Amino acid sequence: MVVTLIIVCEVGFWVLLAAGLALRYLPGMRRTGAAVLLLEPLLELVLLVVTAIDLRNGATADWKHGLAAVYIGYTVAYGHYTITWVDARVAHRFAGGPPPVKPPRYGMARARHEGLLWLRTVLMAVVAAALLQCAIRYVGDGDTGSLRGWQAVTLRAVVLHGVIALTYLLWPKKDPGRGAAADGEAAGPRYKTLR
Repeated sequence: MVVTLIIVCEVGFWVLLAAGLALRYLPGMRRTGAAVLLLEPLLELVLLVVTAIDLRNGATADWKHGLAAVYIGYTVAYGHYTITWVDARVAHRFAGGPPPVKPPRYGMARARHEGLLWLRTVLMAVVAAALLQCAIRYVGDGDTGSLRGWQAVTLRAVVLHGVIALTYLLWPKKDPGRGAAADGEAAGPRYKTLR
């Protein structure tokens, strides 16, 4: 039942997002569209309540309950970011809005962008780990090994994403356009002929 509800919540997220943005831009009902988008957190609240009830009714804490906590953590950390990303593209495509701002591709600006995304992953892990810890206490003396395993999964996700983000800081990708100009400027005086 919990897995089905996670799937329903994920599908519901995209349905509410599509409905909210459609109302916002197609007929121009901005407030109604915003109200539909504000229903998104209710999906996670329903998932949280149903998961807690499932555990309270004696269900064995297993991977489904851990996945529910990680899903809620992911939605808390990345939900608004995803909605904003999609909103900018829909506004540009259907409402004459400005082109969406693309993330930086080079140098320290890219490293900063990756660092901010990593902080979202940290938030996801903190929320998920806290929910998992609450579930562990909620279950009490029952088998909670699966829930603790999911806590380890969130920690591994933070470490892995952190290593990836760190590579952008340690080895920043150089802008090929600026690199060619810089090389040309540096090489220019060497190849001048004397007259």
